[in-house]
Amino acid sequence: MKIIPNSYFLIGLIVLSTSCGIKKSINHQPKLEGYINKIPERVKINDSTYTVGVNQLRKNQHGLWELYIKGDPLERGLANGSLTRQLYQNQEQIFFSKIEEMVPSKLKQALLRKFLAWYNRKLYLNITEEYKTEIFGVSRYAGDNYDYIAEDYLRNLYLHGAHDIGHALKDLALVGCSSFAVWDDKSEDGSLLLARNFDFYAGDDFAKEKIIAFVNPDKGYKFMSVTWGGMIGVVSGMNDQGLTVTINAGKSDIPLVAKTPISLLTREILQYASTIEEAIAIAKKREVFVSEAILVGSAKDHNAVAIEVSPNNFGVYQANNSSQLLCSNHFQSDVYINDENNRKQKAESHSQYRYERMEELLSENQKMNPKKAVDILRNTKGLKDKNIGYGNEKALNQLLAHHGIVFKPEQLKVWVSTNPYQLGEFVSYDLNKVFKKFSNEDFNESISEESLTIPEDNFVTTNAYKNYERYRILRHKLLKIIKSNGKASNQLLKELVYANAEYWEVYALVGKYYYNKGYDAAALIQFKKALTKEITTVPDKKRIEKYIKKIER
Repeated sequence: MKIIPNSYFLIGLIVLSTSCGIKKSINHQPKLEGYINKIPERVKINDSTYTVGVNQLRKNQHGLWELYIKGDPLERGLANGSLTRQLYQNQEQIFFSKIEEMVPSKLKQALLRKFLAWYNRKLYLNITEEYKTEIFGVSRYAGDNYDYIAEDYLRNLYLHGAHDIGHALKDLALVGCSSFAVWDDKSEDGSLLLARNFDFYAGDDFAKEKIIAFVNPDKGYKFMSVTWGGMIGVVSGMNDQGLTVTINAGKSDIPLVAKTPISLLTREILQYASTIEEAIAIAKKREVFVSEAILVGSAKDHNAVAIEVSPNNFGVYQANNSSQLLCSNHFQSDVYINDENNRKQKAESHSQYRYERMEELLSENQKMNPKKAVDILRNTKGLKDKNIGYGNEKALNQLLAHHGIVFKPEQLKVWVSTNPYQLGEFVSYDLNKVFKKFSNEDFNESISEESLTIPEDNFVTTNAYKNYERYRILRHKLLKIIKSNGKASNQLLKELVYANAEYWEVYALVGKYYYNKGYDAAALIQFKKALTKEITTVPDKKRIEKYIKKIER
């Protein structure tokens, strides 16, 4: 493949960025006619409670922020932005500082801005006016630190497509989600139950300030979702009709242009669908630019399906003659049987392995309830309870989840995890009561159902957990040393191995360090040791085997 010189690439991007399509997208503004572009001032009740009119933000005793917003799109956006301004600006700082860390060069940052403008040139055409208006309202409370990337509204639009762009342009570990649904004979009380891990990782700080949003829109259904500052899209949520949505990334080709972000498609489903049929109809209307499985649970249908969307195909998978449905990161409907990306995903990634692990654990737990579902989400072992090392993406609990969540749609109950990962307490909410509680404006009244709280995992008090956290610190240190061609102490290398001895990556990293230093014999020992462990993906294994071949030559 011919590589375009940087100077030519820069010129090409500048030409692209001045094209008519780019100018339209950069200068686009949402329709604000008919809306009042003003809301009451934010009132601070105490350090963890704020109000804007009837809208509220409060932090509960478990460390979760609880947000209530009501009204038309602009009202919701402005209230959301005003209430969560510190959380929103903090999330921007976390996200964009990561980009600056990855792209320190000012020239490359300028190129990146040009690329984003070109890549997102049709984004505004694929987002509904309602959500563009709501995003505009939120964006009025963005910080000033990142205006050089794009103006506030445009920058927030870009952020809503960040999940899609991240997993489209690079196969990252940050999208290895697992989810399942059970009902009838697989459920303790026969009712529908769904559970999922949202394994989206954008740094430790990204998941620290989770927001549980309770939205009362002027049109559509009331709903809750787990989110973060500045985000109006939905990755996990349930509405007051007992319809739930969660998303699992699939394998995608690299798209040439951004279209409808998945989180805004699922937001639309949650706000406007009460049945599986209605959810499918909404999904069919939108053009997406990545592959994603949307697991939909429906109290009215007493069933669950996976709506599988991609830029060039659409399928729906239903578990016929079964009372359980599993979803990892590959597609299962007939239309994707011969899809090359999907077949490669099943063969080479950790998706199929996690799918089989869910099958195994569900077969061991014949009658599921919320506590048993949480136990499955927290499981760190491999098939047949094999110890595969902590943090292995073949485990259902990869110890990097933004959140875990469990739904009982027919009872309108939901359980949401607290830090760390999905190991902290799972806090319960009852949508039959939550919106009434917010309307009472009693700030001392708990919004959650405290009697239904699922306790934290005992694992967090063990030496194994402490060692894993130590491993993550040491791993980061060694990666920096490898990148800078620095020198690692023998003590660091020994501690790294001791901290997570069953994880293949430990030996691969130490082997790479030795290899770069020219210590071939020592590197060979480490690489061969890595091959004795449960390696996450086929490409990972091939890379290690390639090092071994180079050394043995």
